[in-house]
Amino acid sequence: MWLEHVNLTVSDLEATAKFYGELLGLKIRWRREQGSPETPAIHIGDDHSYLALFQADPAKSGRLGEPDYGRVGFNHVGFVIDDLDAKVAWLAQRGIETELIDDYEPGRRAYFIDPDGFEVELVEYR
Repeated sequence: MWLEHVNLTVSDLEATAKFYGELLGLKIRWRREQGSPETPAIHIGDDHSYLALFQADPAKSGRLGEPDYGRVGFNHVGFVIDDLDAKVAWLAQRGIETELIDDYEPGRRAYFIDPDGFEVELVEYR
């Protein structure tokens, strides 16, 4: 078993696809254009899994609050990467702060809040 995809409704579809594409080296697998009668969407990932990104309705849009580990709901999404230090530096260049935890077995991890308020975990296994 593996996780195939995660759906996220985002404030700026193109910017979010670019952000995750550059951060994780993902490619656009599928796109539903603006002219579609349904919500515009982009699937960005690799051959096995992807993020399904949907454009929020500006009339209903709002950012998420801080992740709350004491309340039922979405907590965060995690990605395995090869070079945690390089990704932390990439995020810092874009003004995104990370919380780095070095001794969290079985690997090193960094957490950050993405531009729409989702908590993201990056994991580098030893």
